[in-house]
Amino acid sequence: MQPTNQLHLGNYLGALKNWVNLQNQGADMCLYGVVDLHAITVSYDRDALAQSTREIAAAYIAGGIDLNKSTLFVQSAVPAHSKLNWLFATMTQMGKLDRMTQFKDKAGKNTERAGLGLYAYPVLMAADILVYKATHVPVGDDQRQHLELAREIASTFNHRYDVDFFPLPETISAGPATRVMSLRDGTQKMSKSAESDMTRINLTDDADLIAKKIKKAKTDPEALPENEDGLEGRAEASNLVGIYASLSDQSKADVLKEFGGKQFSEFKPALIELSVEKLAPITTEMSKLLDDPAQIDKALKEGSEKASSIAEPVYQEVLDIMGFWK
Repeated sequence: MQPTNQLHLGNYLGALKNWVNLQNQGADMCLYGVVDLHAITVSYDRDALAQSTREIAAAYIAGGIDLNKSTLFVQSAVPAHSKLNWLFATMTQMGKLDRMTQFKDKAGKNTERAGLGLYAYPVLMAADILVYKATHVPVGDDQRQHLELAREIASTFNHRYDVDFFPLPETISAGPATRVMSLRDGTQKMSKSAESDMTRINLTDDADLIAKKIKKAKTDPEALPENEDGLEGRAEASNLVGIYASLSDQSKADVLKEFGGKQFSEFKPALIELSVEKLAPITTEMSKLLDDPAQIDKALKEGSEKASSIAEPVYQEVLDIMGFWK
C-alpha cells in the first residue's frame, strides 16, 4: 500500500484482510511493503511522507499482520527494488507500457506532462515482486494487468539469458467485495482522494462516525432481493451487501438469504453493528501504535533489514547472470 492519505474500508476489505488470511493460512513466507517510491510518482506532501509511512505500517499491524510470522518493510529502505527496476527497464518494451490502463487513468488528458515514474510504475512493481522471487501475489482487479507484465518481464529475462531464474508469479484472488465502492455512488470505487469524506469509511473513524456514514449511504427504495440476480443494476445495494458479506466472511448469496425482502431501514443497522464490531479494534490498536512512533520505526527498520537480506542476494545473482563486472 502507498503511504498516501488515510486507509479506508476498501483498502481493508480489498487487500489487507485477505493478506492477513494468507499469512494465517500457513504461507511459507509473506512480505508486506509500504511502497513509498510508488507514492512519489504523483504529487505528494513531502512533509507528511514519513508520518504517512508510519500510519500505513500501523494499519498493517492493527489489521492483523503478525511481525513474528511476516516481514513488514519500507520500499525505499530496500535498495534492491530500485536497482532491479533499472535492469528491468532495459528489457521492457514501451509498447507494453503504452497499454497499461492505470497510467492512462492517473495521467488523464495530461499524458505528455506526466512523469517517467508514473509511466514506468509497472516496471518498479515487477521489481517489487521479483526481487523476492515471489510466487504468489494478492492483487485486486485494477492491478492484474501489472502482474501480467511482471510475468512477461520474468519470462523475457529467463529467455534472454537462457536461465530458469525468476518464477512466473501467480495471482491470488481476493474474497468478496474486492472492489468496495463509494458510499455515495455505487459506480465509483471507494477512494482516499475523493473530495467528500462521507464517500468512505476510514480505518480511523470512530463508531459514531461509521454509523453516520452508513446511515447516509446512498440506497434505492426497493427491498433487498432474495438472490444475487436481483442486485443487477442496483450498484449501491450490491456494494452494501458486498461489504456485509466480506466483513462477515460470507457470500453475497448467504447475506441475501438472511436479509432478502427486508428494507434498508432494517439492513443498515445490522451493517453498522457489524462494521463497528470488526473495525473498532483496528482503530483502537492503530491509535495505540501511533502514540509510540519509535516502536513503529523499530519494527520497520528490522523488517526492512530482513527484506534486504532476501532481496540483495537476488539482485547480485541477476548482475552475475547479466554479465556485469563485480
